[in-house]
Amino acid sequence: MLDLRFVREHLDLVRRKTEERQSELDLDLFVSLDARRRDVLARVEQLRRERNEVSKRISRKDIEQQDRKSLIDRMRAVSAEAKSLEKELRAVESQLDDFMRVIPNLSHDDVPVGKDERSNVEVRRWGEIPEFDFEPRAHWDLGPALDILDFERAARMSGSRFVVNKGLGARLERALINFMLDLHVNEHGYREIIPPFLVSYETCFGSGQIPKLEDDMYYCLGPAQIADRGDEPFRSEEWPGLFLVPTGEVPLVNLFREETLEEDQLPLNLTAYTPCFRREAGTYGKDQRGLIRLHQFNKVELVKITTPDASWDALEQLTSHAETVLRRLGLAYRVVSLCTGDLTFASAKTYDLEVWFPCQKRFREISSCSNCTDFQARRAGIRYRPKSGKSRLVHTLNGSGLAVGRTLAAVLENYQQPDGSVKVPEVLVPYMGGVETIAP
Repeated sequence: MLDLRFVREHLDLVRRKTEERQSELDLDLFVSLDARRRDVLARVEQLRRERNEVSKRISRKDIEQQDRKSLIDRMRAVSAEAKSLEKELRAVESQLDDFMRVIPNLSHDDVPVGKDERSNVEVRRWGEIPEFDFEPRAHWDLGPALDILDFERAARMSGSRFVVNKGLGARLERALINFMLDLHVNEHGYREIIPPFLVSYETCFGSGQIPKLEDDMYYCLGPAQIADRGDEPFRSEEWPGLFLVPTGEVPLVNLFREETLEEDQLPLNLTAYTPCFRREAGTYGKDQRGLIRLHQFNKVELVKITTPDASWDALEQLTSHAETVLRRLGLAYRVVSLCTGDLTFASAKTYDLEVWFPCQKRFREISSCSNCTDFQARRAGIRYRPKSGKSRLVHTLNGSGLAVGRTLAAVLENYQQPDGSVKVPEVLVPYMGGVETIAP
């Protein structure tokens, strides 16, 4: 969330930055609402001062009865007008707040300007793209052939875009999770967290998923609301309403919501394994097969909370930590800087890590590493107290370290053998109980 005064004082900058992000926000509406709010507020404050002055005059003992009656009449008129304007002020402030909630973060100046992913800029590559002396198979064919992935039974249970991991497929998924967590905790210095997988509306607002991405999230109804839920999510004191986490970023960023940290507590480096749940609204027809786009998937998340002056170096470090996972697994990848039109709502700058998929003969995203500057911190109320001066908003960063299902898919495709088996990456063998090959 941006600061209202900043938007007012840098309107041309905000207008240009939102246009570069392909946003259709009408900032003229902001100007109108902001001006109306200030006009009404000034009148309300004037009426409050007049009301206080009249009240003092009425309370004087030496005032004439006729004058007192006139003042009482004036007090009633002032109070009635103030009450009406206060109601209008609340309505205007609500409209203005709703508008501020949907203004995206401002992109960093070195983010490439562009409309969509076609304008993303490759930053670097690592690893050699494997060459096969046979026709490589897709992971959605390899998995069932090895009896480690079952899409058909998952579909019977839950519908499309679900999978059942079986046997060594389940073990490989767990091996990847444990390998990633151990790497980030033991070598990269992150603190492991096991957060709730159900979170509140306010939590989702704090990290920026709501209101922009609410349609892509799973909302949990209480028993009494299932039959009569209406069009809007139902929230009450008895059932405040909870969302299944779309990413571990949501609970990790909000771990310190409405808190003021001490400067010497920063940076905070947090990691968590979570299942993630997404409706994938608007992706009909995309990645219908395989593990690339599921409604439920596992992910290891990385979050950094830093001082503002340290956040850009922290982004490079966080990205390198995600890259290390791919390097240890021996998977060829590239790093791409997302253009303005491809940035997520809360991000000021994002690097995507894209791993090579032999069957598709293309790189596919496996991690997004973002600096959200103070955008999430303002929404979530996360501040820190410098050694001198007033408290300030922290900067928050997040990245996948990595998306587990996509990593498993990349391992299957890149490590497949001519006989249909899959070699287990050396770094995962200890996590697989010594299993070196997954064979039919």
